[in-house]
Amino acid sequence: MMTTQTRLHAKPEASPGVQPQPRLFTIDEYFAMAEAGILGLEERVELIDGLVIVMAPIGNPHQASVDKSTRNLVISVGTRGIVRTQGSIALNDRSMPQPDLVLLRERADFYTSQRVGPDDVLLLIEVSDTTADYDRNVKLPRYAEAGIPEVWIAVIPEGIVEAHTEPAEGRYRVRRTFGPGDTISPGCFPDITLPVSEILPS
Repeated sequence: MMTTQTRLHAKPEASPGVQPQPRLFTIDEYFAMAEAGILGLEERVELIDGLVIVMAPIGNPHQASVDKSTRNLVISVGTRGIVRTQGSIALNDRSMPQPDLVLLRERADFYTSQRVGPDDVLLLIEVSDTTADYDRNVKLPRYAEAGIPEVWIAVIPEGIVEAHTEPAEGRYRVRRTFGPGDTISPGCFPDITLPVSEILPS
């Protein structure tokens, strides 16, 4: 009887090498979920490595930084490129982040006929109010892996703009930091000079 009770209460042995795994989604499945209403219209989400990530709400300082940067880029770039805000980029089959701003190569159809990919991006800007660690440690390496040539991270709490260039082997080889009294120029259009104060919120 004692032997029977011991067997009933013994924990089953775990199968070696078998662990629960998350269900990863492709970009096509991600769009299908949105079209089916699984992802709400008001939800701010992005796809990173097959996982649907809920993005932080946009506060007033964040929105002000996006608006200021957008206005200045549109005026400075003119018809040499396309400035897109809150648009998605297909980095690969399982990652479609939604950066705050991207400067795209000029196209007559404004990318109506295709998704924006890494080769279309001249400059990418992330505005970090509460998400600096996520932008630096999660999104930035994936931008580098995809070959995005230049990424600016406007870190609002620190009052700086980081410029990351020369992507190689999943990282950016060059990182420069600019403060409120500095100016910054994108590598794609070195004739454009933007005051950092016109990127960060007042």
